[in-house]
Amino acid sequence: MREYLGMTHSDHIASTREVYDFSAAHYARAVGTTVTTAFERPIDRAILNAFSEDLVGVDRARVLDIGCGVGRVTSYLHERGLDVRGIDLSPEMIAIARSAHPHLAFEVASMTELPVEHGCLTAAVLWYSIIHTPPDLLPNVWNELARVLAPSGWVLLGFQAGDNDVVHRENAYGSSTTMTWYRHNSDDVVQSIERAGFVVHTRIWRIAELAHETTPQAFLTFQRRA
Repeated sequence: MREYLGMTHSDHIASTREVYDFSAAHYARAVGTTVTTAFERPIDRAILNAFSEDLVGVDRARVLDIGCGVGRVTSYLHERGLDVRGIDLSPEMIAIARSAHPHLAFEVASMTELPVEHGCLTAAVLWYSIIHTPPDLLPNVWNELARVLAPSGWVLLGFQAGDNDVVHRENAYGSSTTMTWYRHNSDDVVQSIERAGFVVHTRIWRIAELAHETTPQAFLTFQRRA
C-alpha cells in the first residue's frame, strides 16, 4: 500500500503528538512505566540486555532513548548501568516519565531534530519509535542519527514488521484524531539504513506472541561507519 506517500513530515508528527498527549495517562495505566513480561518477550529483553552489556564497559558512554514514551526502556537501560536519557514528542508522556523516574533526564523533542550536539552519542535506542513514521520519511531519522552518533556509534531498533502495510485508526486511543501505524518491510528498512551510512550487524524477527501483537516483531542493531 502506498497511501503514506502524500503525508508530510509535519502531518504525522502532529497527529502522533496529539494522540499520545491525549492518551498518556491511559497508556501508563495499561502498559506501565517499566519493562514487563506482558509487553516484552524473553527474547526482547535479551536483546536489550545484550545491547546494554556491550556498552557498559565503554568509557563515558552516552545513550539516548528516542521515542521513550513514559520511560519504560530508559529505566530498564539505566538499571543495567547505562548513562541514558529519553526524548519523546509528547509533553504528557514526558511528564509521566519524569514523575515515574525522577532520577532520570527526559526532554520533549522529535527524532528528526534531536537536542544533542554532532557526534556526541555512543548509542541510541528506538524501541518501537518508528511505528508511526511513513517509510519514505525514515531516511530523515537515519540521517539525524548519523549526525548525533560518534563514529562507530550503535543503534538498537525495534519495530512492527510487515510488507509496508498501513493501518489507519480513527479516534485513536479515544481521541478525535486518526493515527496511522506502519508495518515496515524489514528488507526495505535495512536497505534504507545502509544507504544512510550504517552497517547492519544483527537482524532478529519473531512472530506475534503477546496479547497486544497483531504483526511480527523485528529488531536490528546497526553501527555508524567510522
